[in-house]
Amino acid sequence: MNANSRSEQRAATLADPRWAAVRARDAQADGRFFYSVRTTGVYCRPSCPSRAARPENVVFHATAADAERAGFRACRRCRPDQPTLATSQAAMVAELCRYIEAAERPPTLEQLARRAGISAFHLHRVFKSITGVTPKAYADAHRARRIQHELKRNGTVTDAIYGAGYGSSGRFYEGAGQLLGMTPTRYRSGGVDTEIRFAIGQCSLGAILVARSARGVCAIMMGDDPDALARELQDRFPKAQLIGGDARFEEWVAKVIGVVEAPRLGLDLPLDVRGTAFQRRVWQALRRIPVGRTASYTDIAKRIGSPRSVRAVAQACAANALAVAIPCHRVVRSDGSLSGYRWGVERKRALLEREAAA
Repeated sequence: MNANSRSEQRAATLADPRWAAVRARDAQADGRFFYSVRTTGVYCRPSCPSRAARPENVVFHATAADAERAGFRACRRCRPDQPTLATSQAAMVAELCRYIEAAERPPTLEQLARRAGISAFHLHRVFKSITGVTPKAYADAHRARRIQHELKRNGTVTDAIYGAGYGSSGRFYEGAGQLLGMTPTRYRSGGVDTEIRFAIGQCSLGAILVARSARGVCAIMMGDDPDALARELQDRFPKAQLIGGDARFEEWVAKVIGVVEAPRLGLDLPLDVRGTAFQRRVWQALRRIPVGRTASYTDIAKRIGSPRSVRAVAQACAANALAVAIPCHRVVRSDGSLSGYRWGVERKRALLEREAAA
């Protein structure tokens, strides 16, 4: 390669965004591409700890097979022809999740660590980074799903509690309200006789529905069709008794509309937040984003201690049924662009513009 060719190759490599990942030894880029070094004849992962190569000697490849077809051999330090550490850890955690789900009683952290062949401390950290929750929280969430299933099919609440793996009814009843949103007996009957008061008003962004249970506001939804909002509420609480709001309840609706129109007012109403442990952690992080600011899905994943759970964070935002109160509209893509919003991207843009102006 003559001097001009080396100069051109150097410029091309420096301009390639993959080079920045190589320089930073970015483990998150592992598997997305590989790079080879002409002078050594080897190819590596982006995170390889070997001494940095000169840009003019670097060639990028989409796959390890491409690098080998080009005549390069695998680096002995980063072993790019073997599964990545992240892949191995994800497979280990997936197997442990299945083990937790199949166990009659939630296994302890020590039992899981022995099964994985690593320390309890390391397992706790890896499990949380991949799933977004601790092993205990995952086991609790699985038991929550089991108790919901058992309550629907078992003859008595007691049978359902023990059938779901609870060692005592007292431990279950401690968190039953947050888990089910109502008493176990009422949940077993499908929420019959549970009262949900609601009202639909109009704001500058269209129709807005506000609903509350005995515990607090349980839904804030926006849309163009008031009837569609009412049907969505009925689908969300299929066996609850939906009651139109009275004059006092209209004050709650007015407060919600006030936040839409003037974000700085804030919302001081009690909330009935129902979701998984992971969703509640995401929603709590969203409520900490100041008015007029935004955060990316990656930012939120890092703030809750689960940097690999970006997709799960996005799913938790999409599952949020409390518009404005839990400000999922303040979450944007890493480049600042707006992504999907349950109640429409244009409403998301309008909310952010108002908050920025405020």
